Amino acid sequence: MPRFTTFDGLGIAYADFGDRSAFPVLCLPGLTRNHADFDCLQPHLLGFRLIAMTCRGRGDSEHDHDYRNYTVAVESRDALALLDHLEIGRAAVIGTSRGGLMAVHMASVAKQRLAGVLLNDIGPVLEMSGIMTILEYLGRQPAEPDLESLVETISSRVPGFRNVPRERWREETLRNVVETAEGLRINYDPRLREAVLATEVNTDDNWSLFRSLDGLPIALVRGANSGLLSADAAAKMRTMRPDMVFAEVPDRGHCPFLDEPESLAVIRTWLAACQNSDAQ
Repeated sequence: MPRFTTFDGLGIAYADFGDRSAFPVLCLPGLTRNHADFDCLQPHLLGFRLIAMTCRGRGDSEHDHDYRNYTVAVESRDALALLDHLEIGRAAVIGTSRGGLMAVHMASVAKQRLAGVLLNDIGPVLEMSGIMTILEYLGRQPAEPDLESLVETISSRVPGFRNVPRERWREETLRNVVETAEGLRINYDPRLREAVLATEVNTDDNWSLFRSLDGLPIALVRGANSGLLSADAAAKMRTMRPDMVFAEVPDRGHCPFLDEPESLAVIRTWLAACQNSDAQ
């Protein structure tokens, strides 16, 4: 797994798929997730260069000695540094959940580096019920004795998902835990919980930040059963940006996997707009 070094000396892991001369798409994962979030998307976009970053403190990236650096602002700076490391001037950005917040922040500080933004089940307002669901497990080691028991727990615990094969849940679980001699362990810094608890989630400035995307091709994928992004918030986003490509994915909560037919249709339409905009 390749790495680059951040401004403060941490090694950050990333995956780089596709022809280096192809149109670049930077993929930013959810809060506790890593670059493997996009493994299932990559085969559907073979004509593009997909770069998926694992944020500091997650997966194969180094942990920060100061949990207060686990913020959207710092992680966005890391993402821009990855583009610098790869000598990419502009990229389209797909942001899942936390990754979407990072993409919006990147637009607010370096819009010229973005060819477009796709938000996966995230917006300016987050529902408290969804936040509480995340806090139930965030930073806590699995209590299950083995992987199959954890797969069973996750497949029944994650709200809003239907018609998902057990093998898919197993793949998702394997991306986020490691098996050790002492049992199952989360593969991210548990102190991420402290960082999230110290963060003010919903502020009046969030809608202003959403305006940072003005002038960029944007898209929104929402899980029809999402507990984090409400239908009302998505509707307001669409009112503010009538040109935003949008799909609501049935049988999905937070977040869609992005390989659903509805998700892929949005991604392809949005990427075409990003390429057209980049060519102008």
